[in-house]
Amino acid sequence: MDWGTELWDQCDIIDKHTQSGLDLVEKYVKFVKERTEIEQNYAKQLRNLTKKYSPKRGSKEELECRFSNHQAFLDILNEMNDYAGQRELIAENMMINICIELTKYLQELKQERKTHLSEAKKAQQSLEGTYKQLDNSKKRFEREWREAEKAAQYAEKTDQDLNATKADVEKAKQQAHMRTHIAEECKNDYALQLQKYNKEQNQFYFTDMPLIFSRLQDMDERRIKKLAQGYILFADTERQVMPIIGKCLEGISRAGTNVNEKNDSVVLIEQHKSGFERPGDVEFEDYSQGINRASSDSSLGTPKGPLELLGKNRNKTFRLFNKKSKSVDTEGFTHLPPEQRRKRLQQKIDDISKELQKEMDQSEALGKMKDVYEKNPQMGDPASLAPQITQTAQNMERLRGELNKYESWLAEAGGRGDSIRYSTHSLNNNGAHNPNSDLQKRRTIEASRPTRGQHYVHPGAISDDTDSSQAIYTEFDDDFEEEEVAAPIGQCTALYNFPGSSEGTISMQEGEVLSVVEEDKGDGWTRVRRNNGDEGYIPTSYATITLNK
Repeated sequence: MDWGTELWDQCDIIDKHTQSGLDLVEKYVKFVKERTEIEQNYAKQLRNLTKKYSPKRGSKEELECRFSNHQAFLDILNEMNDYAGQRELIAENMMINICIELTKYLQELKQERKTHLSEAKKAQQSLEGTYKQLDNSKKRFEREWREAEKAAQYAEKTDQDLNATKADVEKAKQQAHMRTHIAEECKNDYALQLQKYNKEQNQFYFTDMPLIFSRLQDMDERRIKKLAQGYILFADTERQVMPIIGKCLEGISRAGTNVNEKNDSVVLIEQHKSGFERPGDVEFEDYSQGINRASSDSSLGTPKGPLELLGKNRNKTFRLFNKKSKSVDTEGFTHLPPEQRRKRLQQKIDDISKELQKEMDQSEALGKMKDVYEKNPQMGDPASLAPQITQTAQNMERLRGELNKYESWLAEAGGRGDSIRYSTHSLNNNGAHNPNSDLQKRRTIEASRPTRGQHYVHPGAISDDTDSSQAIYTEFDDDFEEEEVAAPIGQCTALYNFPGSSEGTISMQEGEVLSVVEEDKGDGWTRVRRNNGDEGYIPTSYATITLNK
Protein backbone atom coordinates (compact mmCIF):
# COMPACT_ATOMS: atom_id res chain seq x y z
CA MET A 1 0.00 0.00 0.00
CA ASP A 2 1.26 3.46 -0.92
CA TRP A 3 0.88 5.21 2.41
CA GLY A 4 1.74 8.61 0.94
CA THR A 5 -1.07 8.45 -1.63
CA GLU A 6 -3.54 7.17 0.95
CA LEU A 7 -2.58 9.94 3.39
CA TRP A 8 -3.06 12.71 0.90
CA ASP A 9 -6.35 11.26 -0.22
CA GLN A 10 -7.46 11.51 3.40
CA CYS A 11 -6.17 15.08 3.58
CA ASP A 12 -8.15 15.96 0.48
CA ILE A 13 -11.34 14.49 2.02
CA ILE A 14 -10.82 16.44 5.27
CA ASP A 15 -10.12 19.61 3.31
CA LYS A 16 -13.34 19.29 1.31
CA HIS A 17 -15.35 18.50 4.45
CA THR A 18 -14.10 21.53 6.37
CA GLN A 19 -14.70 23.74 3.35
CA SER A 20 -18.24 22.39 3.07
CA GLY A 21 -18.83 23.15 6.77
CA LEU A 22 -17.64 26.73 6.34
CA ASP A 23 -19.90 27.12 3.33
CA LEU A 24 -22.84 25.93 5.44
CA VAL A 25 -22.12 28.58 8.09
CA GLU A 26 -21.98 31.22 5.37
CA LYS A 27 -25.30 30.03 3.93
CA TYR A 28 -26.94 30.19 7.37
CA VAL A 29 -25.66 33.72 7.91
CA LYS A 30 -27.14 34.80 4.56
CA PHE A 31 -30.41 33.10 5.47
CA VAL A 32 -30.65 34.96 8.80
CA LYS A 33 -29.77 38.26 7.11
CA GLU A 34 -32.61 37.85 4.65
CA ARG A 35 -34.92 36.96 7.53
CA THR A 36 -33.93 40.15 9.39
CA GLU A 37 -34.61 42.18 6.26
CA ILE A 38 -38.07 40.61 6.06
CA GLU A 39 -38.71 41.47 9.73
CA GLN A 40 -37.49 45.04 9.25
CA ASN A 41 -39.66 45.55 6.17
CA TYR A 42 -42.63 44.00 7.98
CA ALA A 43 -42.14 46.28 10.98
CA LYS A 44 -41.74 49.29 8.71
CA GLN A 45 -44.96 48.47 6.87
CA LEU A 46 -46.79 48.03 10.18
CA ARG A 47 -45.59 51.42 11.42
CA ASN A 48 -46.58 53.08 8.15
CA LEU A 49 -49.97 51.40 8.42
CA THR A 50 -50.58 52.61 11.99
CA LYS A 51 -49.39 56.09 11.06
CA LYS A 52 -51.70 56.16 8.05
CA TYR A 53 -54.81 55.31 10.04
CA SER A 54 -53.95 57.17 13.26
CA PRO A 55 -56.01 60.35 13.67
CA LYS A 56 -54.16 63.61 13.24
CA ARG A 57 -53.99 65.96 16.21
CA GLY A 58 -56.95 68.28 16.31
CA SER A 59 -58.77 66.43 13.53
CA LYS A 60 -62.39 65.32 13.58
CA GLU A 61 -61.30 61.69 14.05
CA GLU A 62 -59.42 62.61 17.25
CA LEU A 63 -62.54 64.26 18.65
CA GLU A 64 -64.51 61.10 17.93
CA CYS A 65 -62.15 59.07 20.15
CA ARG A 66 -64.51 59.75 23.06
CA PHE A 67 -66.62 56.94 21.60
CA SER A 68 -65.53 53.50 22.76
CA ASN A 69 -65.48 51.96 19.26
CA HIS A 70 -63.24 54.77 17.96
CA GLN A 71 -61.01 54.53 21.06
CA ALA A 72 -60.80 50.75 20.60
CA PHE A 73 -59.53 51.21 17.04
CA LEU A 74 -56.98 53.72 18.33
CA ASP A 75 -55.90 51.20 20.99
CA ILE A 76 -55.50 48.56 18.27
CA LEU A 77 -53.27 50.92 16.29
CA ASN A 78 -51.15 51.54 19.39
CA GLU A 79 -50.87 47.80 20.06
CA MET A 80 -49.86 47.19 16.44
CA ASN A 81 -47.23 49.89 16.79
CA ASP A 82 -45.85 48.05 19.83
CA TYR A 83 -46.07 44.80 17.87
CA ALA A 84 -43.99 46.37 15.09
CA GLY A 85 -41.43 47.37 17.71
CA GLN A 86 -41.14 43.72 18.78
CA ARG A 87 -40.59 42.64 15.18
CA GLU A 88 -37.82 45.24 14.93
CA LEU A 89 -36.34 43.85 18.15
CA ILE A 90 -36.32 40.36 16.61
CA ALA A 91 -34.48 41.65 13.55
CA GLU A 92 -31.98 43.57 15.68
CA ASN A 93 -31.24 40.61 17.97
CA MET A 94 -30.84 38.23 15.03
CA MET A 95 -28.46 40.60 13.33
CA ILE A 96 -26.32 41.14 16.44
CA ASN A 97 -26.42 37.68 18.06
CA ILE A 98 -26.38 35.52 14.93
CA CYS A 99 -25.27 37.32 11.78
CA ILE A 100 -22.49 39.48 13.17
CA GLU A 101 -21.32 36.83 15.65
CA LEU A 102 -21.23 33.99 13.10
CA THR A 103 -19.61 36.17 10.43
CA LYS A 104 -16.81 37.04 12.82
CA TYR A 105 -16.45 33.39 13.88
CA LEU A 106 -16.46 32.28 10.23
CA GLN A 107 -13.48 34.51 9.48
CA GLU A 108 -11.62 33.04 12.45
CA LEU A 109 -12.36 29.49 11.25
CA LYS A 110 -11.12 30.25 7.74
CA GLN A 111 -7.90 31.65 9.12
CA GLU A 112 -7.45 28.65 11.44
CA ARG A 113 -8.11 26.18 8.62
CA LYS A 114 -5.64 27.96 6.41
CA THR A 115 -3.02 27.73 9.19
CA HIS A 116 -3.53 23.99 9.70
CA LEU A 117 -3.35 23.20 5.99
CA SER A 118 -0.26 25.36 5.70
CA GLU A 119 1.40 23.37 8.50
CA ALA A 120 0.50 20.07 6.76
CA LYS A 121 1.94 21.31 3.48
CA LYS A 122 5.08 22.49 5.19
CA ALA A 123 5.58 19.06 6.87
CA GLN A 124 5.02 17.37 3.53
CA GLN A 125 7.59 19.56 1.81
CA SER A 126 10.11 18.88 4.56
CA LEU A 127 9.62 15.10 4.20
CA GLU A 128 9.92 15.31 0.43
CA GLY A 129 13.17 17.28 0.77
CA THR A 130 14.66 14.64 3.08
CA TYR A 131 13.61 11.89 0.67
CA LYS A 132 15.35 13.65 -2.20
CA GLN A 133 18.56 13.83 -0.17
CA LEU A 134 18.19 10.12 0.62
CA ASP A 135 17.65 9.28 -3.03
CA ASN A 136 20.69 11.31 -4.10
CA SER A 137 22.96 9.65 -1.52
CA LYS A 138 21.66 6.24 -2.57
CA LYS A 139 22.35 6.88 -6.24
CA ARG A 140 25.83 8.22 -5.45
CA PHE A 141 26.58 5.16 -3.32
CA GLU A 142 25.39 2.92 -6.13
CA ARG A 143 27.52 4.73 -8.68
CA GLU A 144 30.65 4.80 -6.55
CA TRP A 145 30.33 1.14 -5.60
CA ARG A 146 30.19 0.13 -9.28
CA GLU A 147 33.25 2.23 -9.97
CA ALA A 148 35.03 0.54 -7.06
CA GLU A 149 34.16 -2.90 -8.45
CA LYS A 150 35.47 -1.91 -11.86
CA ALA A 151 38.70 -0.59 -10.32
CA ALA A 152 39.15 -3.85 -8.33
CA GLN A 153 38.57 -5.96 -11.41
CA TYR A 154 41.02 -3.84 -13.41
CA ALA A 155 43.67 -4.14 -10.67
CA GLU A 156 43.26 -7.92 -10.60
CA LYS A 157 43.42 -8.13 -14.37
CA THR A 158 46.55 -5.95 -14.46
CA ASP A 159 48.16 -8.09 -11.74
CA GLN A 160 47.60 -11.22 -13.86
CA ASP A 161 48.84 -9.62 -17.05
CA LEU A 162 52.46 -10.80 -17.70
CA ASN A 163 53.21 -7.84 -19.91
CA ALA A 164 52.16 -5.30 -17.20
CA THR A 165 54.93 -3.63 -15.25
CA LYS A 166 55.11 -3.53 -11.52
CA ALA A 167 54.31 0.18 -11.57
CA ASP A 168 51.15 -0.42 -13.57
CA VAL A 169 50.02 -3.09 -11.13
CA GLU A 170 50.72 -0.83 -8.13
CA LYS A 171 48.88 2.06 -9.72
CA ALA A 172 45.84 -0.12 -10.50
CA LYS A 173 45.74 -1.37 -6.90
CA GLN A 174 45.93 2.16 -5.51
CA GLN A 175 43.12 3.25 -7.82
CA ALA A 176 40.97 0.31 -6.71
CA HIS A 177 41.70 1.05 -3.04
CA MET A 178 40.73 4.72 -3.50
CA ARG A 179 37.49 3.82 -5.24
CA THR A 180 36.62 1.35 -2.53
CA HIS A 181 37.25 4.02 0.13
CA ILE A 182 34.99 6.48 -1.69
CA ALA A 183 32.30 3.81 -2.03
CA GLU A 184 32.48 3.15 1.71
CA GLU A 185 32.04 6.86 2.46
CA CYS A 186 29.01 7.01 0.15
CA LYS A 187 27.63 3.95 1.87
CA ASN A 188 27.97 5.58 5.27
CA ASP A 189 26.36 8.79 3.98
CA TYR A 190 23.49 6.79 2.51
CA ALA A 191 22.99 5.02 5.81
CA LEU A 192 22.84 8.35 7.67
CA GLN A 193 20.37 9.84 5.17
CA LEU A 194 18.25 6.72 5.38
CA GLN A 195 18.20 6.92 9.17
CA LYS A 196 17.30 10.62 9.03
CA TYR A 197 14.50 10.03 6.53
CA ASN A 198 13.01 7.17 8.51
CA LYS A 199 13.00 9.28 11.65
CA GLU A 200 11.39 12.21 9.88
CA GLN A 201 8.91 9.94 8.18
CA ASN A 202 7.86 8.48 11.52
CA GLN A 203 7.56 12.03 12.90
CA PHE A 204 5.41 12.99 9.92
CA TYR A 205 3.05 10.02 9.95
CA PHE A 206 2.79 9.38 13.68
CA THR A 207 3.04 12.88 15.19
CA ASP A 208 2.76 15.83 12.81
CA MET A 209 -0.13 14.74 10.59
CA PRO A 210 -2.21 13.18 13.40
CA LEU A 211 -1.82 16.44 15.36
CA ILE A 212 -2.94 18.48 12.35
CA PHE A 213 -5.87 16.15 11.73
CA SER A 214 -6.81 16.41 15.42
CA ARG A 215 -6.77 20.20 15.23
CA LEU A 216 -8.89 20.17 12.09
CA GLN A 217 -11.30 17.80 13.80
CA ASP A 218 -11.52 20.08 16.86
CA MET A 219 -12.06 23.07 14.61
CA ASP A 220 -14.86 21.33 12.73
CA GLU A 221 -16.54 20.22 15.95
CA ARG A 222 -16.39 23.75 17.31
CA ARG A 223 -17.89 24.99 14.03
CA ILE A 224 -20.75 22.48 14.30
CA LYS A 225 -21.39 23.44 17.94
CA LYS A 226 -21.39 27.16 17.14
CA LEU A 227 -23.75 26.58 14.22
CA ALA A 228 -26.08 24.57 16.47
CA GLN A 229 -26.09 27.46 18.96
CA GLY A 230 -27.04 29.75 16.09
CA TYR A 231 -29.98 27.48 15.29
CA ILE A 232 -31.12 27.65 18.91
CA LEU A 233 -30.70 31.44 19.03
CA PHE A 234 -32.92 31.70 15.98
CA ALA A 235 -35.78 30.15 17.94
CA ASP A 236 -34.93 31.84 21.26
CA THR A 237 -34.98 35.27 19.63
CA GLU A 238 -38.57 34.69 18.58
CA ARG A 239 -39.49 33.06 21.89
CA GLN A 240 -38.19 35.96 24.00
CA VAL A 241 -40.65 38.45 22.51
CA MET A 242 -43.60 36.06 22.47
CA PRO A 243 -44.86 37.22 25.93
CA ILE A 244 -44.87 40.85 24.84
CA ILE A 245 -46.46 39.98 21.50
CA GLY A 246 -49.03 38.00 23.47
CA LYS A 247 -49.74 41.10 25.57
CA CYS A 248 -50.18 43.14 22.39
CA LEU A 249 -52.71 40.61 21.12
CA GLU A 250 -54.42 40.61 24.52
CA GLY A 251 -54.59 44.40 24.31
CA ILE A 252 -56.29 44.13 20.92
CA SER A 253 -58.81 41.66 22.35
CA ARG A 254 -59.32 43.91 25.37
CA ALA A 255 -59.97 46.86 23.05
CA GLY A 256 -62.74 44.90 21.39
CA THR A 257 -64.16 43.86 24.76
CA ASN A 258 -64.16 47.46 26.02
CA VAL A 259 -66.44 48.63 23.22
CA ASN A 260 -69.74 49.68 24.80
CA GLU A 261 -72.43 50.42 22.25
CA LYS A 262 -74.88 51.72 24.87
CA ASN A 263 -72.36 54.13 26.32
CA ASP A 264 -71.44 55.38 22.83
CA SER A 265 -75.07 56.21 22.22
CA VAL A 266 -75.27 58.11 25.53
CA VAL A 267 -72.06 60.02 24.72
CA LEU A 268 -73.43 60.98 21.30
CA ILE A 269 -76.67 62.18 22.84
CA GLU A 270 -74.88 64.21 25.53
CA GLN A 271 -72.50 65.67 22.99
CA HIS A 272 -75.19 66.94 20.62
CA LYS A 273 -78.11 67.52 22.99
CA SER A 274 -79.62 70.86 21.97
CA GLY A 275 -81.67 71.79 25.04
CA PHE A 276 -84.55 73.16 22.97
CA GLU A 277 -88.02 72.81 24.42
CA ARG A 278 -90.32 70.50 22.52
CA PRO A 279 -93.19 72.31 20.74
CA GLY A 280 -96.61 72.18 22.34
CA ASP A 281 -99.80 70.97 20.75
CA VAL A 282 -101.28 73.12 17.99
CA GLU A 283 -104.53 74.61 19.20
CA PHE A 284 -107.72 74.07 17.29
CA GLU A 285 -109.19 77.20 15.76
CA ASP A 286 -112.88 76.90 15.06
CA TYR A 287 -113.84 79.02 12.09
CA SER A 288 -117.43 77.88 12.20
CA GLN A 289 -118.14 80.25 15.08
CA GLY A 290 -118.99 83.86 14.41
CA ILE A 291 -115.53 85.28 14.74
CA ASN A 292 -115.06 88.92 13.91
CA ARG A 293 -112.75 88.80 10.95
CA ALA A 294 -111.70 92.40 11.39
CA SER A 295 -110.42 91.72 14.85
CA SER A 296 -109.02 88.27 14.11
CA ASP A 297 -107.21 88.71 10.81
CA SER A 298 -103.98 87.92 12.52
CA SER A 299 -105.38 84.57 13.66
CA LEU A 300 -106.73 83.55 10.27
CA GLY A 301 -103.30 82.79 8.86
CA THR A 302 -101.54 79.48 8.82
CA PRO A 303 -101.67 77.82 12.23
CA LYS A 304 -98.54 78.10 14.26
CA GLY A 305 -96.14 75.30 13.48
CA PRO A 306 -93.00 74.06 15.20
CA LEU A 307 -90.90 76.89 13.80
CA GLU A 308 -93.09 79.59 15.36
CA LEU A 309 -93.16 77.72 18.66
CA LEU A 310 -89.37 77.80 18.94
CA GLY A 311 -89.68 81.41 20.11
CA LYS A 312 -86.54 83.44 19.55
CA ASN A 313 -84.99 80.54 17.60
CA ARG A 314 -87.77 80.43 14.99
CA ASN A 315 -85.61 82.26 12.45
CA LYS A 316 -83.15 79.40 12.47
CA THR A 317 -83.57 76.83 9.71
CA PHE A 318 -85.07 73.59 11.05
CA ARG A 319 -83.09 70.68 9.62
CA LEU A 320 -83.48 67.05 10.54
CA PHE A 321 -80.89 64.50 9.33
CA ASN A 322 -79.69 67.04 6.74
CA LYS A 323 -76.25 68.51 6.42
CA LYS A 324 -76.30 71.90 8.04
CA SER A 325 -74.29 74.79 6.69
CA LYS A 326 -71.02 75.61 8.41
CA SER A 327 -71.74 78.10 11.18
CA VAL A 328 -69.48 80.86 12.34
CA ASP A 329 -68.09 80.36 15.84
CA THR A 330 -68.95 83.61 17.58
CA GLU A 331 -67.34 84.66 20.82
CA GLY A 332 -70.40 84.00 22.97
CA PHE A 333 -71.33 80.74 21.18
CA THR A 334 -74.80 82.12 20.50
CA HIS A 335 -74.96 80.09 17.29
CA LEU A 336 -75.08 76.88 19.32
CA PRO A 337 -78.13 75.23 20.88
CA PRO A 338 -78.65 76.11 24.57
CA GLU A 339 -77.17 72.92 26.04
CA GLN A 340 -74.15 72.97 23.75
CA ARG A 341 -73.64 76.69 24.43
CA ARG A 342 -73.58 76.09 28.19
CA LYS A 343 -71.01 73.34 27.78
CA ARG A 344 -68.76 75.47 25.58
CA LEU A 345 -69.04 78.47 27.92
CA GLN A 346 -68.16 76.28 30.93
CA GLN A 347 -65.19 74.83 29.07
CA LYS A 348 -64.01 78.34 28.18
CA ILE A 349 -64.37 79.44 31.81
CA ASP A 350 -62.29 76.46 32.97
CA ASP A 351 -59.54 77.25 30.42
CA ILE A 352 -59.40 80.91 31.45
CA SER A 353 -59.31 79.89 35.13
CA LYS A 354 -56.32 77.65 34.51
CA GLU A 355 -54.54 80.38 32.58
CA LEU A 356 -55.33 82.88 35.35
CA GLN A 357 -53.88 80.49 37.93
CA LYS A 358 -50.64 80.27 35.92
CA GLU A 359 -50.40 84.06 35.81
CA MET A 360 -51.01 84.24 39.56
CA ASP A 361 -48.28 81.68 40.21
CA GLN A 362 -45.91 83.64 37.98
CA SER A 363 -46.78 86.86 39.83
CA GLU A 364 -46.12 85.11 43.12
CA ALA A 365 -42.74 83.85 41.88
CA LEU A 366 -41.78 87.31 40.64
CA GLY A 367 -42.71 88.76 44.03
CA LYS A 368 -40.51 86.26 45.83
CA MET A 369 -37.68 86.91 43.41
CA LYS A 370 -38.01 90.65 44.02
CA ASP A 371 -37.82 90.04 47.78
CA VAL A 372 -34.62 88.07 47.29
CA TYR A 373 -33.11 90.79 45.08
CA GLU A 374 -33.97 93.48 47.64
CA LYS A 375 -32.39 91.50 50.48
CA ASN A 376 -29.39 90.44 48.38
CA PRO A 377 -28.65 93.17 45.80
CA GLN A 378 -25.65 91.21 44.49
CA MET A 379 -28.02 88.60 43.06
CA GLY A 380 -29.89 91.05 40.82
CA ASP A 381 -31.61 94.38 40.39
CA PRO A 382 -35.21 94.47 41.71
CA ALA A 383 -36.08 97.18 39.19
CA SER A 384 -35.37 94.74 36.33
CA LEU A 385 -38.43 92.72 37.37
CA ALA A 386 -40.80 95.68 37.17
CA PRO A 387 -41.75 95.18 33.45
CA GLN A 388 -42.53 91.50 34.04
CA ILE A 389 -44.56 92.28 37.17
CA THR A 390 -46.51 94.95 35.28
CA GLN A 391 -47.14 92.64 32.33
CA THR A 392 -48.27 89.83 34.60
CA ALA A 393 -50.65 92.18 36.43
CA GLN A 394 -52.11 93.34 33.09
CA ASN A 395 -52.56 89.72 31.99
CA MET A 396 -54.33 88.91 35.24
CA GLU A 397 -56.69 91.88 34.84
CA ARG A 398 -57.42 90.88 31.24
CA LEU A 399 -58.13 87.30 32.23
CA ARG A 400 -60.37 88.40 35.12
CA GLY A 401 -62.33 90.54 32.69
CA GLU A 402 -62.74 87.64 30.28
CA LEU A 403 -63.71 85.34 33.14
CA ASN A 404 -66.42 87.78 34.29
CA LYS A 405 -67.67 88.14 30.73
CA TYR A 406 -68.00 84.41 30.11
CA GLU A 407 -69.55 83.82 33.53
CA SER A 408 -72.11 86.49 32.71
CA TRP A 409 -72.93 84.72 29.44
CA LEU A 410 -73.15 81.41 31.27
CA ALA A 411 -75.59 82.94 33.76
CA GLU A 412 -77.70 84.24 30.87
CA ALA A 413 -77.66 80.74 29.32
CA GLY A 414 -79.04 79.29 32.52
CA GLY A 415 -75.86 77.68 33.85
CA ARG A 416 -73.95 78.01 37.13
CA GLY A 417 -70.31 79.03 37.18
CA ASP A 418 -68.18 76.31 38.80
CA SER A 419 -64.88 78.08 38.37
CA ILE A 420 -62.74 79.00 41.40
CA ARG A 421 -62.82 82.68 42.34
CA TYR A 422 -59.23 83.85 42.60
CA SER A 423 -58.14 86.65 44.94
CA THR A 424 -55.50 89.14 43.99
CA HIS A 425 -51.99 88.73 45.28
CA SER A 426 -51.04 90.70 48.37
CA LEU A 427 -48.25 93.04 47.37
CA ASN A 428 -46.58 95.70 49.46
CA ASN A 429 -46.03 99.25 48.28
CA ASN A 430 -42.84 98.29 46.46
CA GLY A 431 -44.52 95.51 44.53
CA ALA A 432 -42.86 92.81 46.68
CA HIS A 433 -44.71 89.64 47.52
CA ASN A 434 -46.34 89.44 50.95
CA PRO A 435 -45.32 86.15 52.62
CA ASN A 436 -48.73 85.85 54.28
CA SER A 437 -50.48 85.93 50.90
CA ASP A 438 -49.87 82.23 50.25
CA LEU A 439 -52.07 81.04 53.07
CA GLN A 440 -54.47 83.95 52.57
CA LYS A 441 -54.87 83.03 48.92
CA ARG A 442 -55.73 79.44 49.77
CA ARG A 443 -58.22 80.56 52.44
CA THR A 444 -59.80 82.90 49.90
CA ILE A 445 -60.17 80.09 47.37
CA GLU A 446 -61.72 77.80 49.97
CA ALA A 447 -64.07 80.55 51.18
CA SER A 448 -65.18 81.45 47.65
CA ARG A 449 -66.65 78.00 46.94
CA PRO A 450 -70.50 77.95 47.08
CA THR A 451 -71.86 76.28 50.18
CA ARG A 452 -74.98 74.21 50.54
CA GLY A 453 -78.06 76.21 49.54
CA GLN A 454 -76.11 78.87 47.61
CA HIS A 455 -75.20 79.45 43.99
CA TYR A 456 -73.00 82.00 42.34
CA VAL A 457 -74.52 85.17 40.90
CA HIS A 458 -72.39 87.26 38.58
CA PRO A 459 -71.83 90.90 39.68
CA GLY A 460 -73.49 92.19 36.53
CA ALA A 461 -76.79 90.58 37.57
CA ILE A 462 -77.17 92.66 40.81
CA SER A 463 -77.70 96.31 41.55
CA ASP A 464 -74.99 98.94 41.20
CA ASP A 465 -74.73 99.63 44.93
CA THR A 466 -73.23 96.17 45.49
CA ASP A 467 -69.45 95.72 45.35
CA SER A 468 -68.89 93.94 42.02
CA SER A 469 -65.46 92.65 43.05
CA GLN A 470 -67.03 90.20 45.55
CA ALA A 471 -68.66 86.91 44.63
CA ILE A 472 -72.37 87.21 45.47
CA TYR A 473 -74.40 84.19 46.52
CA THR A 474 -78.17 83.97 46.78
CA GLU A 475 -80.25 81.42 48.54
CA PHE A 476 -82.36 78.94 46.63
CA ASP A 477 -84.42 75.95 47.63
CA ASP A 478 -82.76 73.19 45.58
CA ASP A 479 -81.54 70.30 47.68
CA PHE A 480 -77.80 69.72 47.57
CA GLU A 481 -75.97 66.62 48.55
CA GLU A 482 -73.97 67.01 51.73
CA GLU A 483 -70.34 67.76 50.83
CA GLU A 484 -68.27 64.65 51.37
CA VAL A 485 -65.29 64.90 53.70
CA ALA A 486 -62.07 64.54 51.72
CA ALA A 487 -60.31 61.25 52.35
CA PRO A 488 -56.83 61.52 53.93
CA ILE A 489 -53.98 61.13 51.45
CA GLY A 490 -51.33 60.39 54.08
CA GLN A 491 -50.10 61.07 57.62
CA CYS A 492 -47.64 63.46 59.21
CA THR A 493 -45.81 63.64 62.54
CA ALA A 494 -45.11 67.03 64.13
CA LEU A 495 -41.42 67.82 64.56
CA TYR A 496 -42.00 71.04 66.52
CA ASN A 497 -44.76 72.78 68.42
CA PHE A 498 -46.94 75.10 66.30
CA PRO A 499 -49.39 77.52 68.00
CA GLY A 500 -51.74 77.89 65.02
CA SER A 501 -52.70 81.42 66.02
CA SER A 502 -53.34 82.69 62.45
CA GLU A 503 -56.71 82.29 60.78
CA GLY A 504 -56.99 79.02 58.84
CA THR A 505 -54.14 77.32 60.72
CA ILE A 506 -54.32 74.58 63.31
CA SER A 507 -52.15 74.08 66.38
CA MET A 508 -50.10 70.94 66.96
CA GLN A 509 -47.73 69.53 69.55
CA GLU A 510 -44.37 67.88 68.92
CA GLY A 511 -44.86 64.17 68.13
CA GLU A 512 -48.58 64.56 67.37
CA VAL A 513 -49.82 62.46 64.43
CA LEU A 514 -52.26 64.13 62.01
CA SER A 515 -53.96 63.07 58.77
CA VAL A 516 -52.89 64.87 55.59
CA VAL A 517 -55.87 66.14 53.60
CA GLU A 518 -54.12 68.31 51.01
CA GLU A 519 -50.44 68.27 50.19
CA ASP A 520 -48.20 71.30 49.83
CA LYS A 521 -48.93 73.21 46.61
CA GLY A 522 -45.56 74.91 46.66
CA ASP A 523 -46.43 77.69 49.14
CA GLY A 524 -45.00 75.90 52.21
CA TRP A 525 -48.35 74.99 53.84
CA THR A 526 -50.00 71.57 54.19
CA ARG A 527 -53.65 70.99 55.12
CA VAL A 528 -54.18 68.42 57.91
CA ARG A 529 -57.02 67.02 60.01
CA ARG A 530 -57.29 65.72 63.59
CA ASN A 531 -59.25 62.66 64.57
CA ASN A 532 -61.99 64.93 65.98
CA GLY A 533 -62.50 66.51 62.54
CA ASP A 534 -60.64 69.81 63.10
CA GLU A 535 -58.82 70.92 59.94
CA GLY A 536 -56.29 73.62 59.17
CA TYR A 537 -52.91 74.43 57.66
CA ILE A 538 -49.52 73.78 59.20
CA PRO A 539 -46.03 74.69 57.93
CA THR A 540 -44.74 71.83 55.78
CA SER A 541 -41.27 72.10 57.28
CA TYR A 542 -42.66 71.56 60.81
CA ALA A 543 -43.62 67.90 60.17
CA THR A 544 -42.48 64.71 58.47
CA ILE A 545 -45.08 63.81 55.84
CA THR A 546 -45.76 60.34 54.46
CA LEU A 547 -48.21 60.13 51.55
CA ASN A 548 -50.17 57.01 50.73
CA LYS A 549 -49.11 55.08 47.64
